[in-house]
Amino acid sequence: MTGTAASFPQHLTVFCDFDGPIVDVSERYYSTYRLALADTQASYCAQSVNLPIQVLSKQMFWQMKQDRVPDIEIAMRSGLQGEQIDVFLGYVTQIVNQPALLEKDKMQPGVSWALALLHSQGVRLVLVTLRCQDEATQILQNYGLARLFSGIYGTQEANAAYQNYAEVKTQLLAKAIAEQPLPDSCSASAWMVGDTEADILAGQAWGIPTIALTCGIRSCYRLKKFQPTHIYSDLLSATHYLLGIKQLIQV
Repeated sequence: MTGTAASFPQHLTVFCDFDGPIVDVSERYYSTYRLALADTQASYCAQSVNLPIQVLSKQMFWQMKQDRVPDIEIAMRSGLQGEQIDVFLGYVTQIVNQPALLEKDKMQPGVSWALALLHSQGVRLVLVTLRCQDEATQILQNYGLARLFSGIYGTQEANAAYQNYAEVKTQLLAKAIAEQPLPDSCSASAWMVGDTEADILAGQAWGIPTIALTCGIRSCYRLKKFQPTHIYSDLLSATHYLLGIKQLIQV
């Protein structure tokens, strides 16, 4: 965790996920998929085995990820079978967090404005991410955004974000809540914002209302199944709603 747990006069705390709400990882995940397929094909070609690879378009691949189609099925749809799938998934795990691929991540549109607006209006921002903590902190620093967060809570496991462990996200949120105390006067004094079921389940586990965003790795249809408090298209849209909530709880 970075930042301090100083006493804040604000009436609203927003716990926000990183991948999805703040950073667009779609190009990295798609590039990882294509490279892993190529590596798998090359591996079998070296054994004189020609694989009938069928590369999915980015639109199809990302739609399947948003619908939470298992990676095994994505591999099958790409022409792999049996142990070929295991080889492919092994390559995915090896390369998904390589520096050259991480450089393909980019800020979501409007994120810098949304975060600056929340901060300027006295909202306490706390990052809760399955991304490696040092990595998330460095990216935010590179964009001049780290200073806007009172705390940054992440993992020490490089692939946690890709696996999207709901239990780990719940534990991270618990730590963030413990170190960033919330007022007891209003149930809407804190919100969890994210793009996956892990974010929704974590918020629900600690009695915090949730906002699910459809700009990340889950579709609106998929997110609705977990019954978030609200669903918005992106962080800027959610920001306008949250600032309205902030005005209400200050009355």
